[in-house]
Amino acid sequence: MNARRRSSLSFPLAVALGLLAASSGNASAQDEAGAGADDADRPLRIIVFGAHPDDCELEVAGTAARWAKLGHKVKFVSTTNGDIGHHEIAGGPLARRRKAEVERCAEILGIETEVLDIHDGEILPTLENRRTITRLIREWEADLVISHRPNDYHPDHRYTGILVQDAAFMVIVPYFCPDVPALRKNPVFMYTEDSFQKPNPFEPDVVVPIDPVLDQKVACIDALGSQFYEWNPWLFGYLDEVPDSPEARMEWTRERALNRYGGIADRYRDTLAEWVGEDAAAEVEAAEAFELCEYGSQPSKEELARLFPFFGGQD
Repeated sequence: MNARRRSSLSFPLAVALGLLAASSGNASAQDEAGAGADDADRPLRIIVFGAHPDDCELEVAGTAARWAKLGHKVKFVSTTNGDIGHHEIAGGPLARRRKAEVERCAEILGIETEVLDIHDGEILPTLENRRTITRLIREWEADLVISHRPNDYHPDHRYTGILVQDAAFMVIVPYFCPDVPALRKNPVFMYTEDSFQKPNPFEPDVVVPIDPVLDQKVACIDALGSQFYEWNPWLFGYLDEVPDSPEARMEWTRERALNRYGGIADRYRDTLAEWVGEDAAAEVEAAEAFELCEYGSQPSKEELARLFPFFGGQD
């Protein structure tokens, strides 16, 4: 885990704990102990925010599948409807197609999904949108919230990351969005992996092997056909490489996924080894990686292991 970050995170947590104490002075120690026991037994609740109907699937589908296999609850939220992400169709027809694609992904992964009705390319860090994100996190009763870092290349990614960061304190403030009860414990907030270097590079705190669920990850990418067999190949000049048959497309997609997520495993193999050991880390072919946000609850490594319960030999 990033030691520099760990040593500098006490202030936001102290502020949050102070507000919680002020708003719950009549809670007894016995009630708190009982709540802790209940928290240890109940399934984890994870909510992931991506800017478009494919971002959550690209960055977190493997880890989501592993959570779901263990009985934990995961929800993906696209903050825009993706209605301009294509070179031949747009508007309502494209938004409906992309919503259907991520709904198919949710079936594959065993999770829930939601697409907000905000135009692709137009999300902004407004007060209204901050309230929307805050309500979604509260309604899900999230233990863990994941989104983009706010220095991503795409304005929708950046502003989604900022909105989630802006909600990282407001979710525990009772009189912000009082129509939805505030959370009594601030979730852990984390970022998905990216390659951007300025103003600071991604530094993983958790790297999750996705080899056991790679078939589900590949099936999700295959289900996002508007993006990965049409739009992205056209946009980046390799449309002529896309195979024609469904079987050939699936194999092509698997090879590309192994290259992308194998690259994550290779880049962060030292961090991976901290979680699974050097010998096991050397065998991992594909991974997803996550970095702690400095806002929200600041977990110990033991608490992170509870949120990512994949490192004790379970599938």
